[in-house]
Amino acid sequence: MSATDAEIIAASIDVPVRFATIFDRHSDAIRRFAVARVGFGAADDVSAEVFRIAFERRDSFDLGTRDALPWLYGIAANLVRRELRGRARGYAALERLGGRRDLPGEPLLDIASQIDARADLLALRDALLTLSADELDVLLLVAWEQLSPTAAAAVLGIPPETARTRLHRARQRIRNHTGDQPTDVEVATDVTR
Repeated sequence: MSATDAEIIAASIDVPVRFATIFDRHSDAIRRFAVARVGFGAADDVSAEVFRIAFERRDSFDLGTRDALPWLYGIAANLVRRELRGRARGYAALERLGGRRDLPGEPLLDIASQIDARADLLALRDALLTLSADELDVLLLVAWEQLSPTAAAAVLGIPPETARTRLHRARQRIRNHTGDQPTDVEVATDVTR
């Protein structure tokens, strides 16, 4: 049976190289979160900074918590807030990805599907622009990182009811902005764990 994150972090106090296991286990999830918020360009810097800070503060990790991922998400959320003095960079990253769905068949025959995919992405980007930073934080953790609203609340240091309220408000704003057509983000947040 493999060691828990808490056991690894505890061991890394005396043997710092052990902390590399935490990086190996969670770096992909933290990078995905960073890419979703700040785009590909800044995601590597944010991810690296998360693990630098976590390593430096590993002696303050609550060893009663088995999983370090919520702790790492909390560090990442704080760094993302600092990075995003405005949201423009994150939305520019979404726009660069526009319309790039894997489509079978001839590219020329599937042009209508590509145009629809681009329009869907732009509508979603515009809807996301209507959200507050707090609503967006909860939405991204639930929809893109697949956390439950309760786990997202723990990451953000807020009560679970507040997270659920923010998620509900975010989904409602997106629904209002897209004309009551459910988006991929809304569908992803329908599953609660």
